Amino acid sequence: MMSVNGTQQSAVWQVGATALLCAALTLTQAHAQNPTSATNPYYGSVTLKPATDEVLQLSLDDAVRRGLDTNLGLKEVEAQELAIHSEQSQALQEFLPTITLTGDTGFYQHNLAALGFGPGLIKSFLFLFPGGVIPPGLSFITKDTLTEGQLQYKQTLFSGPVIAGYRAAGAATRAAHFAKMSARGEVVQQVASAYLHAIAAASEVDNARALEQQDQLQLSHAHDEHVAGTASNLDELRARVQYQAQQQARLVAENAAQKDLILLKREIGLDPGQKIVLSDRAPYSDLASQTPEEVRAIAYKNRQDYQNFQNQLVEYRAIHAAYRSQRLPTLSFSGNYGVQNITGIGAHGTFAAVGTLSVPIFREAGLRGDIDASQAQLNAINSQLDDLRAKIDQQVRSALLDVDAAGKLVEVSRSNVDLATRELSDETERVHAGVDDTLPLVTAQASLAQAQTTLVESLYQYNLSKLALARAAGILEQQYRVYLGR
Repeated sequence: MMSVNGTQQSAVWQVGATALLCAALTLTQAHAQNPTSATNPYYGSVTLKPATDEVLQLSLDDAVRRGLDTNLGLKEVEAQELAIHSEQSQALQEFLPTITLTGDTGFYQHNLAALGFGPGLIKSFLFLFPGGVIPPGLSFITKDTLTEGQLQYKQTLFSGPVIAGYRAAGAATRAAHFAKMSARGEVVQQVASAYLHAIAAASEVDNARALEQQDQLQLSHAHDEHVAGTASNLDELRARVQYQAQQQARLVAENAAQKDLILLKREIGLDPGQKIVLSDRAPYSDLASQTPEEVRAIAYKNRQDYQNFQNQLVEYRAIHAAYRSQRLPTLSFSGNYGVQNITGIGAHGTFAAVGTLSVPIFREAGLRGDIDASQAQLNAINSQLDDLRAKIDQQVRSALLDVDAAGKLVEVSRSNVDLATRELSDETERVHAGVDDTLPLVTAQASLAQAQTTLVESLYQYNLSKLALARAAGILEQQYRVYLGR
């Protein structure tokens, strides 16, 4: 039996310490990168029902559908669209007639003198009274019971600001609709990214478990050889450290995978305690080659944020027109018809029909201020629209570059996994044949683990880049399956 000197022990413990440090860093980074709905509402959702004992089979399509039904960020945007739609209804009411029906009854006491029918006025009509004398019982305080019903009608026939305001409200409603559609694209991207990340984490767990089983077999083999006297104590010690380091890696991977599932459930309205199993595996398919000009043309046609800005431009133009039209006259009509019944006198119909023409004479300072302010807003939205066109071009070109680079990384990563697998197989045979000790074997195992992790990450990044390209083109919700190759 061979002893272990200080240098050899240091090498062994260094391997173990490095593995432990990597595990700790992975845990810390995973914790620091967990997003919350406090910083982004699209990471939250409305939980529809509590967790059950049933294990839910969850596909990517199911996750996207649940996200569109329950995502907090989308719910907020839908509420904003509803509020803006109600404002359009209010603007429409300015054109529609307003008809109200009122009825009341009451007991009234009148002071005729206060109303102008005092003794002086009565004396002017003495010739109407017998003998030219005011009757002694005449009182200037009268009482009556009045019951009346009235139908009132009011309508604006022409108003420049009202017309322009209605047009602005319509454009705002369309802009809100496209904002909602853009939010739906955001939900699809967030949910699909979370699902793909959970798949990648599950692949890491599978790889870690496979390497752990392999390390366990190698430890058993090293122990048997050590007992038989054909291998040193150092070889068994190395195998044990490698096995325990891989156990740590597996525990870290399992923990990260569970946390990724919790994040996914939070985004799609599932109770965090609900047990789920992802039924889809990591998709991979090559994407048909596209030029920036082709994708940019698709984006100008389908990008919801671009259409949103275009409708905002229409809205601000209408607002500007509304301020300018304040110089125009306003024509309105109002009228009413009613019946009044006074005790002792009887019932009689009443009506009024009034047409009103309002012409602004001098409000020049205020009007010019409103017009200048709305022109400044119109100029700002024009500048933002121009910037968005350039931004779309930049996003499209960047997304195409990312897809191309990520696809090449997947190819290289797959080649590295094949080479690392062959290296580990050859080194295992050399160790079993007694040609090498276990140190090269540990190095080969570490190389394979790194290659597998890189492959999982490159597949994840490749799929993310394809989702980003579909989002840049404005067709993510409709074609995410095509871009992922499902």
